[in-house]
Amino acid sequence: MPQRRPTLAEIAQEAGVSVPTVSKVLNGRLDVAAETRRQVERLLEQHRYQPRRHRDDRTVGLIDLVFLDLGSPWSMAILDGVEEVTHEAGFGIVVSAVHDRSRTRPGRKWLDNLQARNSDGVVLVLSELSAAQHAQLDALGIPVVVVDPVGDLAKDVPAVGATNWAGGVAATEHLIGLGHRRIATLSGPPDVMCSRARVDGYRSAMRGAGLAVPDDYVRYGDFLLDTGRTETAALLELPEPPTAIFAGSDQMARGAYGALFDRGLRVPDDVSVIGFDDLPEALWATPPLTTVRQPLRDMAQMAARMLLDLVGGDRPETTRVEMATRLVERSSTAPPKG
Repeated sequence: MPQRRPTLAEIAQEAGVSVPTVSKVLNGRLDVAAETRRQVERLLEQHRYQPRRHRDDRTVGLIDLVFLDLGSPWSMAILDGVEEVTHEAGFGIVVSAVHDRSRTRPGRKWLDNLQARNSDGVVLVLSELSAAQHAQLDALGIPVVVVDPVGDLAKDVPAVGATNWAGGVAATEHLIGLGHRRIATLSGPPDVMCSRARVDGYRSAMRGAGLAVPDDYVRYGDFLLDTGRTETAALLELPEPPTAIFAGSDQMARGAYGALFDRGLRVPDDVSVIGFDDLPEALWATPPLTTVRQPLRDMAQMAARMLLDLVGGDRPETTRVEMATRLVERSSTAPPKG
């Protein structure tokens, strides 16, 4: 084993046990077999493993901010909000991304690097940790706060999101109110909570209006422009294409604009389009995009404050925060032709 301080994962591998088992030994848990406990304790002593300091000790002043992807204005809005709060508190930020969109977890190297730089806490954005990674951070005393959780979280992991279901309802009801009956939706990955919630809101509004939702009208992608363009092109090939599209992000809505333009169709004369996020590009689009605003900056600031409270040894008053969304009407939606 190298001379640097070993990680829990390395000790667990040498002992032939899981990282959570090593964490249990470190935390004095009794639900570990005696022989296993002795073996792990022997390795901890042999490698002179020292758990990270407690939260009431002096902090390093460093926060890790982990994104699923950095290539969007959405990510920049989150970064801006977190940086404002951490800067005021005298903390720096280390920014990283998963990069591989086929997975949502940072790799082992990231965890090793985080331990080496002794970061005080982690904000995860549309990304997640494995149970073993959570156990190691817990054993190291490093708190975690999540923005837009990918999946279900343990009750003690704080998370900040938006009222995505309500936003999906508002967007769809707006289109229904204009007279649209054939309304499709483009969304992000089906296994991401905010994506599912927006689609569920869309379905609820459609059911409430007595409107059918053909399977082909619900399209999943990755929240990015290219999939918005591809999936809209597929919608336009249907025997009965939609007269309106609710996109689960402003970027996908911009992709929809491109696909419609390619067909010689106009927004909103031929097809109405509504987005989600209210990024600056929504206002710059031609025509300006009707969208559902989620308070990204406020969400990021809340997550950063919750994390700094945890770093300081204080538990947040609540571990689940949902910030309100609201519909912003612009020029991309109108009554259908005829």
